[in-house]
Amino acid sequence: MKLTLIPRTTEFYDLFASAGRVTHEAARLTEIRFREIPDTTVPHARVKELETEGDAITRQIFELLNTQYVTPFDREDIYDLARAVDDVVDFVDEASDLLDIYKIDAPMDQAVAQCRVLVEATAELERALGSLRSLNGVHDSIVEIKRLEDEGDRIARDAIASLFEDEDVSPRTMIRWKDVFEALERAIDGCETAAHAVGNIAVKNA
Repeated sequence: MKLTLIPRTTEFYDLFASAGRVTHEAARLTEIRFREIPDTTVPHARVKELETEGDAITRQIFELLNTQYVTPFDREDIYDLARAVDDVVDFVDEASDLLDIYKIDAPMDQAVAQCRVLVEATAELERALGSLRSLNGVHDSIVEIKRLEDEGDRIARDAIASLFEDEDVSPRTMIRWKDVFEALERAIDGCETAAHAVGNIAVKNA
């Protein structure tokens, strides 16, 4: 691809803001799915559509990165952030899909709690991505995402421990829910990874 000297730096801000919106919406719909099991009003196809939209946004960021001589931040930081945000949506999609793959027919409080944390973390991530132009308030969002990640880790540990403590839980059910808990945990952890990427940008461009 040919580099161009014509600045299009504002497009990066718009694309990252869109990526944040998609990420938060995917988490919000997934939370509804987990809360409403088994008669959810949100099919996984809606979450998958957002995952596909997120992939398209990531490709646009990479294409813009490859064709722009001037970028608002270091190229490696833009790449790392785009990849980290894309990973979050992928993990959310994975967790949502497991409900159908495993034919889960009853909710678990711990998974709903994880989803609540995920929705809050992606809201903060959306806020941070939307503030890349000015970098105002991103530090507060980064701190809050770290707090939420710690809370998510605690919920995941307690959830998995409860599976092994309950002798009435079948091995099949145990495996299914362990996979679900771990998928949700990866999504929450992914928010922290993305927050670190935002933090690197903030430090270098403060």
